[in-house]
Amino acid sequence: MLTAILAMVVLAGLFGLLLGYAAVRFRIEGDPIVDQVDALLPQTQCGQCGYAGCRPYAEAIAHGEADINRCPPGGETGIIALADLLGRDPLPLDEEVGEAQEIKLVAVIEEKDCIGCTLCLQACPVDAILGAAKQMHTVIRDECTGCELCVPPCPVECIKMVPLEPDLSHWKWPAPDDSRDAGLASPNTSEVA
Repeated sequence: MLTAILAMVVLAGLFGLLLGYAAVRFRIEGDPIVDQVDALLPQTQCGQCGYAGCRPYAEAIAHGEADINRCPPGGETGIIALADLLGRDPLPLDEEVGEAQEIKLVAVIEEKDCIGCTLCLQACPVDAILGAAKQMHTVIRDECTGCELCVPPCPVECIKMVPLEPDLSHWKWPAPDDSRDAGLASPNTSEVA
């Protein structure tokens, strides 16, 4: 019995050393440009760009196989960031892949109409829909990316895309008044003599 345990420990140690050596010897370096492009993408994994996720799209951009304007969730901000990183001119969002949303949308399931078919569960790339077969489903609001991939498979059309209502975790200061930026005096200000 003791011999068997000792043999297993020795074999485990040898295999550990072998795996450690193989990890160092056969290490594959990642492309730093792909990593930087991937970091700028929104990581929604929605596939609206025509690729299976953000990483394959980042690889295609880095290798010059795809334009930088195919990510609707990233919008204009993402296109500008990618253009700055890669030294390219910013392009408008490709209309073929969708349109940029100024207001973030999230999916909402009309729970009284849901039949529990699970087709929306299978379509959601980020697992933002919670439910089981023949049970009511619901959307986890903070996980939903607004990609709209869950809407077409729903046979009873109980999924609607609604604007994300701002709360403390999503609220931002409003932009300053444009009249002040243009140097125009507001009618309520008086000049001090």
